[in-house]
Amino acid sequence: MRFAYFAFFDNADGAQLAVSKADLKTVAEIVRQTPGLTSANLYTPEVTKDLFNADEQSPVFGMQLHFNELSELEDAIAPSGHLQQLTAPGVLSSIEGAKATQQAMYVRHFPVDDAALDIGKNGNPCSYVVHYQGPAQDLNVWMHHYVSHHPQVMRTFPGIRKIEVLSRLDWTGFLPWQRIDYMQRNRVMFDSPAALQAALQSPARFAMREDFNMFPPFEGGNSHFPMETRIITP
Repeated sequence: MRFAYFAFFDNADGAQLAVSKADLKTVAEIVRQTPGLTSANLYTPEVTKDLFNADEQSPVFGMQLHFNELSELEDAIAPSGHLQQLTAPGVLSSIEGAKATQQAMYVRHFPVDDAALDIGKNGNPCSYVVHYQGPAQDLNVWMHHYVSHHPQVMRTFPGIRKIEVLSRLDWTGFLPWQRIDYMQRNRVMFDSPAALQAALQSPARFAMREDFNMFPPFEGGNSHFPMETRIITP
């Protein structure tokens, strides 16, 4: 799972759209059959409170699709690629008019002490999805510092199940959504919104803030979104 394709859908002009269960089911079936797919996450909004970050309006829907090879990702979103089905009439009709963005990225996976999920007991897990738009004053220095320090602090969150840091790359794709070029995204995952909430209120959160204050200079700020995570396997 070295490469990831992201698509996020945001409310525009004060709209309050919500993706329907029917649309989620349709998208899940399309995604599940994608050639080369290793796994996928379908995201819908959750609510948690953080000690330091202000509340933000989460995307109404998101997708993160993993592939082992960039060529497999690009094949899926080629002009005649499998994922062109996502743009067919009636698919995602419940969020028609939402602002859609997309990006392909390289995935760095970092260890956690216990990655086991019990979805039968806890329901779908909850991810904290973070976007850094950039730019950094020196992206090379920024990335080296980040991957050498921050995931190691993330690992101290109680109950953390997954840590990913994603960086931008050049890619080809032909889905009709706005292409963006964020310098970085992160994702940490927990058993539930309550588990994420507990982590965001834990002493590890203060350690994360201290490390954040040591980051090399960058612009664009960051955004943090708690998202219910439906895991799709091929």
